[in-house]
Formats: sequence, C-alpha cells, structure tokens
Amino acid sequence: MSDRNISRRNLLAATGAIAATATLGQTIAGAAPRVDADVIVVGHGLAGLVATSELAAAGRKVLLLDQEPEASLGGQAFWSLGGLFFVDSAEQRTAGIKDSLDLARADWFNTAGFDRGVGNPLGEDYWAAKWAEAYLNFAAGEKRSWLYGLGVRWVPIVGWAERGGQLADGPGNSVPRFHMTLGTGPGVMEPFEKKVRDAVRDGKVTFRFRHQVDGLIVTNGAVTGVRGSVLEPSSAARGVASSRTKIGDFELHAPMVVVTSGGIGANHDLVRRNWPARLGPAPQRLVTGVPAHVDGRMLAITELAGGRIVNRDRMWHYTEGMINHTPIWPGHGIRVLAAPSSMWFDARGKRFANPGIPSLDTLGTLELIGKSGYDYSWFILNKKIIDKEFVLSGSEQNPEITAKNLIAYLAMRLLTSTPPPVKAFMDKGVDFVVKNNLPDLVAGMNALTGQNLVDLDELRRQIVVRDQQVDNPFTKDLQVMGIRNSLAYSGDSLARTAPLHKILDSGSGPLIAIRMNILTRKTLGGLQTDLQGRVLGSTAQPIPGLYAAGEVAGFGGGGVHGYRALEGTFLGGCLFSGRAAGRAAAAESA
Repeated sequence: MSDRNISRRNLLAATGAIAATATLGQTIAGAAPRVDADVIVVGHGLAGLVATSELAAAGRKVLLLDQEPEASLGGQAFWSLGGLFFVDSAEQRTAGIKDSLDLARADWFNTAGFDRGVGNPLGEDYWAAKWAEAYLNFAAGEKRSWLYGLGVRWVPIVGWAERGGQLADGPGNSVPRFHMTLGTGPGVMEPFEKKVRDAVRDGKVTFRFRHQVDGLIVTNGAVTGVRGSVLEPSSAARGVASSRTKIGDFELHAPMVVVTSGGIGANHDLVRRNWPARLGPAPQRLVTGVPAHVDGRMLAITELAGGRIVNRDRMWHYTEGMINHTPIWPGHGIRVLAAPSSMWFDARGKRFANPGIPSLDTLGTLELIGKSGYDYSWFILNKKIIDKEFVLSGSEQNPEITAKNLIAYLAMRLLTSTPPPVKAFMDKGVDFVVKNNLPDLVAGMNALTGQNLVDLDELRRQIVVRDQQVDNPFTKDLQVMGIRNSLAYSGDSLARTAPLHKILDSGSGPLIAIRMNILTRKTLGGLQTDLQGRVLGSTAQPIPGLYAAGEVAGFGGGGVHGYRALEGTFLGGCLFSGRAAGRAAAAESA
C-alpha cells in the first residue's frame, strides 16, 4: 500500500463507517425531495460556527448538526491556545518586528513544499497553493481588523514558533508571528458562537445536537441532504467522550450541505494507516491531543458521495507531548511549547542533530524520532529553564489568559517561579523525573521506561560539552546560537527564554528529564475544495450542493499547509475557510 494512498475500503473500515452505498450515499432519480432548510452544516466546531454565522447574516435558514451534545459546541477549538498568524500586525510593529507579505509568502511556500501538481488543475496541490496565496493576503490584510471589530484581542508579546533553524530558503518563520488570543481558544470562538446563538433566537438557525451523519443524500448528481442516526441524550461534559447509542434515524434535506467535521487526530488506527514512510515507522504508542469525537468519519462519508480526498499522508503531530495528569478524553496529552534551551535526546540518550532543538522544526524532529527506532524522546533541562520557557498548549492550561486577565498572565510569565500548571505536571506528571544530580536523574529515566537505555557517562559527556560552549562567545553549537538569537528578541527575552547558562549549573537546579511522546493533532490533507469552498470530485469539477471548510478540507483546498505548518494557522484556517464557504453558499442560495 502506498504511503500516500489507502483504499476506500480501508478508509471506511478505519473510520467505522458502514460500507454500504445505500446507507452512506444514494443516487435518487426523479423529483427533488422536500426542503428542511436552505443549508445544512455538519459539524459545530469553529469552521461550522463561522460558516453558519455567515449564512444566517445573509438571511439563510440553517440546520447545524453535530454528533456531540451542546456542551461541546465549538469543538476542539475550545481547547486550543488561541494562536493566530498575522503578517505585519500592530503587535509586531510595536515589538520592532519587521514583517511583510513577501517575507511571509516566502516562509509559507518554503515550509509547505508544495510538489504535487501545483500547475495542474488535477494536482493534489493545485488548489492548496491557491488557498495559501489567498490566506496569506487575508493574514496580511483584513484578518486582524475583521477579528478586532468582533471584539477579539491579543497578548502584546508575539510568539516565535517554528523557527526553522536551517537555511534561509528552508522551512520556518523568519520572524515571530504567533499572536495568542486573550481568552485563548474560547476567545476566538466567542463572537461566532454569539452570532449563531442570536440567529437561533431569531429563528434562522436550528441546532440538531446528537445527530450523527451516516451518509450524504445525492439526487441526480447533486448533494441534497443528509441521513443518519439520532444518538441518545448525553450529559457528557465538554471534551468527554459521549455515548454512541442510537435511538432513532433522521433524514434532512437542503439544496446545500457544508461539511465542517474536523480531522482524524483521535482515530489512531486511521493516523497509522495514513502515516508517511518518510517519517519512519508509524508509532505504536501515541497520546491524543484532541477529543474522541475527532474521528474522521465524515471524510469517508463525503468521499463515498464523490468528494475527492487529497494529501492523505500529510499530518501535523507534535513531538513534545506529555500524558495529562488529569485527563479529559481518552489518552489525553498536553503539548509543551518550549523555547530553545532544553536539550533534546533520543530514547537512548543520544543528542539529536539539527533540527532537533525545541521550537525549530516540528516535522523535522518527528522524522528524527521516527528514525531513532523509538516513539519517544527526552528533554533534559533544569528548573531555571522550565520556569521561564515552558508554556503548555490549551485553554485549560492557561487559566489567566483564558480568563482574559492579561496582567495576571504577564506577571506569571515575568516572575521566576514555576507557573502553577507546569508545577502540577512536575508534581503529578508520569513523564517527569526531577532529581538533584545527574546520576539520580539517569536512574529515574531508566526506571520510568523499564529499560536501561540511557548511559550516565555518555549523557554527562554530551551535556558538559554543550555547557562548555556557554563560555565561548564564538560557539559552534547551533543550540547555543539559537538561544542567543532568541534572547536578542525582546519578547523572548522578557517572557520566553531563560538567560544562557549551563544545564549542570548547581544554582539552576534541580535537574529535570521529561519523556516526550508523540501527540496526535492535525490533519493537513482532506477534501479538495476550490476558493469558494466547493468540494471537488475526481475530475476537479465541483459537486453541486456540497461545500467543506476547516480541518476536514485541509484548512482549505485539501491542504493549505502543504507538508508543514507555520503555527497559528489552524484556527485561522478554520476562520478563513469557514467564512469563504459560508459566504459562497449564501450567494448560491440567494
């Protein structure tokens, strides 16, 4: 089986869909069926809320369906850190960051590495590259003012994610572009949830929670509705896995359907089936960065109705995942957004080569780990580093900023004490080893894994050699260079990067080792769409009545990020593609 393709049969089996055309999609001859709404939107995550808000604003009657209960409105966007990618923003200019559309375009395309028929309308990257151009213009243009007008605000310190650390024409952000939203993910959702709830009050939108779509209805080649299962009522809290007990069936009809159902990140079988050989063997052990409902079902269902899935093997999984000490969903993991000071080693205690440095290159490090023969790695650091540099991804891990208490957040980042969410992991996290000296640290690392893979003398040698470079103003150590580069940026120096020092400095302890697991997150490929969000078929022609947005569409075009993301672009992709699909469907249904 190719690493780029899996059969429809395997895809359907992996998602648990029923491989029966009569259930998943049906061609009906004759008269058009009844109409229950102008548009049906499948998926109440961020892209679905944005699309629905646009449709309602245009006066359309919308049915908004989701298999989850109302408590999970907003989907996985609620759990995010709320990072958004802007180009030449007011926050960047205030910090002295010189950015431009041309620089951002170069960074994006060098990072994406589009190479699958960019110039061919039948190519997998043809529409992805067009979406990238459109999104870059959005990020450098009206994106910030549009959101600002809706009441969204950002932390004034711009983050520097995915720095690349290779040549100028390699992957990564040349400048900081990661703008963390006041309110984190819920703060991004808030204005669109309000718009949709207002539309519900006005009779323009109807929620249909616990409606699991099992198939798209196709009439004379056009999508004209959905059918599926009504699930039993659920009191499951947000993010907690809800039951799949069926209590009835439904069939709903509309001239247009917008699919905004998310990706495959919680479906480990499907992640492994699509795992690209270029990243090494598919990991046997994964932790999960998204709720259980991110199951990929609608990809198979939409494909069976004629939609084309492209770039199946492109995905975005993090290499700095820790098992959550207080899990919400099965296998719940939390990602560390680290700055560049922690040393990174493979499972045997061998220091990674470039780009195996925190904050440089997620996919490059994932490849290093995959080819190490193990599915985990180690951070080695000390208390001085963890106090200043560790930010945990997720709204629940950042209570001050989620509550929009900027003063409390900045005070926490600027003080030297360990942030409480990080301290909780130090005390209760199963992946942490905290000791006062290196021999005890190595003993704890080997005890944690149950294997004596890490050799004390060799680990000490590597750390000492690195520490010696701290005294050398001319250093040949790339990581030491990176720390100095980070400290040259005021935002990192103030809040995100510890002063350059020796790991084994007795005054900076205790020493800390963290087993870092591979954390599933985003699906970069998906349903191929044109710039209006219309789902395309195998001949690159739009399927009448069918739109898609958000992660299920690769955040636009079936893969706007190409192979890699610049970060802060996932929520933004949901916003942009959801808006485009909503506006286009509203115009078509006028």
